[in-house]
Amino acid sequence: MSRDRRYQNVDDFRRAACRRLPKIFADYIEGGAFSETTLARNRMGFDRYALSQRVLQDLAPQPDLSATYLGRRWSLPFFPGPIGFLGLYRRDGDLLVGLAAKAAGVPFGLSTFSIKGIASLAPQLGDNLAFQLYLDRDPAVNESYLAACREAGVETIFLTVDTAITSVRERDNRNGFRAVKHITPGLAWQFAKRPRWSLDLLRNGFPGVELVEGRPEFGRGALAQASALSSRLDKHLTWDKVKALRDLWPGRLVIKGVSDPRDGEIARQSGVDGVVLSNHGGRQLDHGHATISQVAAMRAALGPGCELLVDSGFRRGSDVVKALALGADAVMMGRPFAWAVAAEGAWGTGRLFSLLAAEIGITLQLMGLNSVDQLKAAPAGDYITGG
Repeated sequence: MSRDRRYQNVDDFRRAACRRLPKIFADYIEGGAFSETTLARNRMGFDRYALSQRVLQDLAPQPDLSATYLGRRWSLPFFPGPIGFLGLYRRDGDLLVGLAAKAAGVPFGLSTFSIKGIASLAPQLGDNLAFQLYLDRDPAVNESYLAACREAGVETIFLTVDTAITSVRERDNRNGFRAVKHITPGLAWQFAKRPRWSLDLLRNGFPGVELVEGRPEFGRGALAQASALSSRLDKHLTWDKVKALRDLWPGRLVIKGVSDPRDGEIARQSGVDGVVLSNHGGRQLDHGHATISQVAAMRAALGPGCELLVDSGFRRGSDVVKALALGADAVMMGRPFAWAVAAEGAWGTGRLFSLLAAEIGITLQLMGLNSVDQLKAAPAGDYITGG
């Protein structure tokens, strides 16, 4: 069977990625907090909404999927959000997803926890590169991150605000992720059972997190650095620190991890350019709301002048259409791109973009629409019901 036939949706990539990856990394991508109830609710939340089909409309040969967000016009209304340790799932995974995003005409969000760093990616990704900032407890470390962004010409920073308290992810606890700091016999056995992954990733030695390489306080190698980065997160993150960062950073500042509309209103008042409605993919508060269920209320809280992006649980083009119909400006996706690059590298990420774009286009035209703009200009409730 050809690869095009084998991969028809995100779940096809997920299954292939889990077959290829060692369990410690497959579970890290897949898992959620405690009972994983929020993780499940993120998917079930989409079923509460129905789209309206309209017929006998004057349809264009190709729908216009471009959308305006992060201050620019982009080719698609979705893009890869920041994914921790992406370069552990396939060598140069950060670069491969970033290049696919650039080819698709959308931004790429690089995590503080990425393997490749800003300095390596900026020359190849240019102004498609955005950076997700986790505030360290040491202001000097944070300034080094900002300095790297300034030097590289990064325009947008996503400040993650929902991880000052790290939740329990039971899969990671069982596997020892963030606890083991070097390759143990158990890990070596996991790696040996995944020879394709091992030959790809380990041929030049186990990688490290480039952004903190050379800093002895973070340790050596990605396993030790994962533990250090997590333990050093600023536990006293407040709105005052958001405002202080707003004063320090001249570019676009978007705060990621806002899930309650009351916090959305405070965010708007704090002077940020936008928010990402997110529950961290179900990895923080267990028994929380599905993010799709909060889009309309968050849009109302932010008003028209503050951009609204959303993530957590998106797997289909129709999911993206629902978020746009409810008031989001764009959608960020994490796990789908981790699975795609882990399963099939550069080809997989390109294929994922094509599949999602096709589904969005077909969904829009079955709704009688020729563009994302046409959907977003429609009155609330014209094309979506439920909630």
